[in-house]
Amino acid sequence: MIPAALRELAREAGVSCDWTDAHGEPASIGEAPLRAVLAALGLPAKDSDQISASLKRAKQLRKEADNGPLLFCDAEQPIDLQCRLTAGSRCELVMEDGQRQSLQVDARGCLPALPCGYHQLRCGERQWILACTPPAALSVPQLTGDRRYIWGIAAQVYSLRRPDDGGLGDTAALAELAAVAADKGADALAISPLHAMFSARPEQYSPYSPSSRSLFNILHAAPAQVLGSEAVEQAIARLGLQDELDELEQLELIDWPAVSTLRLRLLRQLHADFASAPTRLQEDFNDFRQAGGQRLEYHCRHEALQQQALEQGRSSDWRAWPEPLRDPASPQVEAFAREQAAELEFHAFSQWLIDRCLAQVQRRCREAGMAIGLIADMAIGADISGSFGWAHQTELLNQVSIGAPPDLLNRDGQNWGVAAFSPLGLKRSGYRAFIEMLRANLQHAGGMRIDHIMGLQRLWIIPEGADAQDGAYLNYPLDDFLRLLALESWRHRALIIGEDLGTVPEGLQDTLARHHILGMRVLLFEQQDGELPAPEQWSNAALATTTTHDLPTLAGWQSGRDIAWREHVGQSSAEQAEQDRRQRTEEVHVLHQALQREGLTQGGKDPQTQLDASIGFLGSTPAPLVLVPLEDLLGATEQPNLPGPGDTHPNWRRRWSQSAAQMLDAPQAIRRLERLHNARLNRERKSFDG
Repeated sequence: MIPAALRELAREAGVSCDWTDAHGEPASIGEAPLRAVLAALGLPAKDSDQISASLKRAKQLRKEADNGPLLFCDAEQPIDLQCRLTAGSRCELVMEDGQRQSLQVDARGCLPALPCGYHQLRCGERQWILACTPPAALSVPQLTGDRRYIWGIAAQVYSLRRPDDGGLGDTAALAELAAVAADKGADALAISPLHAMFSARPEQYSPYSPSSRSLFNILHAAPAQVLGSEAVEQAIARLGLQDELDELEQLELIDWPAVSTLRLRLLRQLHADFASAPTRLQEDFNDFRQAGGQRLEYHCRHEALQQQALEQGRSSDWRAWPEPLRDPASPQVEAFAREQAAELEFHAFSQWLIDRCLAQVQRRCREAGMAIGLIADMAIGADISGSFGWAHQTELLNQVSIGAPPDLLNRDGQNWGVAAFSPLGLKRSGYRAFIEMLRANLQHAGGMRIDHIMGLQRLWIIPEGADAQDGAYLNYPLDDFLRLLALESWRHRALIIGEDLGTVPEGLQDTLARHHILGMRVLLFEQQDGELPAPEQWSNAALATTTTHDLPTLAGWQSGRDIAWREHVGQSSAEQAEQDRRQRTEEVHVLHQALQREGLTQGGKDPQTQLDASIGFLGSTPAPLVLVPLEDLLGATEQPNLPGPGDTHPNWRRRWSQSAAQMLDAPQAIRRLERLHNARLNRERKSFDG
């Protein structure tokens, strides 16, 4: 039994003592793990004196957060400011478009209605930002001219191939894939995260453990898209890189450290040659760097400081740096930035290249007829030792990591090793870091998938050094997050998708649906009580897909390839694997029966026939968007990522043997895309006729 005072402290800190687990059973945290979680949040609770002091501090922090600089209001509705200003107060308003107005708070304590946007309000010495938000994010019909049923492809960018790519997928290959997909009728191309990684730590390459979610991975840039082929060819020749690039290109799996080393050498040469680039490019780079402001500057500083730390034999984690270097704006860091101006310019130059490359890809998507184009993938967190953690220390929790409690797939829970936002820190700063992150991910995309969207309501946080099962749920201001998502969707005209797989809080999916945020329904997860619901019974508030990057491909699922892998890497015993195989045989039979029931297969049970029929099945659901991964379009057996510890499985390293420009012209891809396209058209016609 948790003492009442300790429970009160947990409540004030936003930590849940009780919840419902993945099996639908009541669960609660033990007293010792709760004390550890609270201590990791900066609220020590070893004894009654500490609990009392921490409770007082927690209440003060919440009061400060509630007085933060960002005020939410409904667009086109009177703005209630009774809690901030008295009737008759005179205010100065600067709207997002720069217009200025003088306003007066009326007798009800309200200001006149304002349009959507971020508007600055000043009253005497006090000032706020008014976030005037629409009621919901933009829906598929709003983004497509009233079409209700569209489809797209999902691709792991690193896995794409093109001639002379040097061993890693890039934006040029992505542009080639987008052009072919659009030609076949796709409205969307969902991609793996392209967040900024660590130039000094090439061995860390999981796209879900980045340095920053507010900048991009420079290794995926195709510099010729911006600088021209001649400039790139000359740089390769000067460095004598061609043979090494050719060798890496021939590898079946990506050699991330080797690819990183060569690409960085090439980028440095291109930067050195940039002094003779056309004036228009130099001016564009200067404009980009100025617009990037502190966000870009701090990332570049961190990259340079981290490289220096490793060269000097010190930790690459900024939390272990000398005290003056832990502050991005300290005089010592400012001096370092001046001394290393050329190095910082190199990192800014590389960010400019990837930014302009992605802009080109999205532009080509839209010009080719895609209604959505790229759908960016925003990871649930970033490595605390990265530039985002360094730049936003007051808005992050640096003594805990994000994970998941024990569930149906991971019996011991998961620790993802990435940092969590501080709910109160975000509110105190006016959600600065969260807004920055949203804008960066939507900058060159027509949509965004939010990994583990349950984190907008609660996150499983684990103190440093603790087991995943000894964590607890920390609650977040869901309504504020949803308002910001709706506003940024409106500002960028973008579709918002939330990955809602796993232990989902009751009512969250309905809340997301009301805000036009699409959930995700995966064919492999939709079986209920030994039956797969008919297409008409599927949700019209979620996208439908065959699988995800963390799950087996449909062919691999049918053959039990994922079960074999889990046994091979030690995630399950031989006995558990055998039990899983028996259950899988039953699940495959259920899928086959459902496909037969819908008249989508003529009795064939081979995996490829089942795959064809499954894609047609999804296409006939009322899902506004159907996404099919390249792995299932081409009938691949291996999955991109096998969650869990160890690196025996080649996570994030698989490459396609076909080029991006040709892979969708493979017979099986043509057949499946035609089936999907026709199913979506039929669904649209039925909707129109109805």
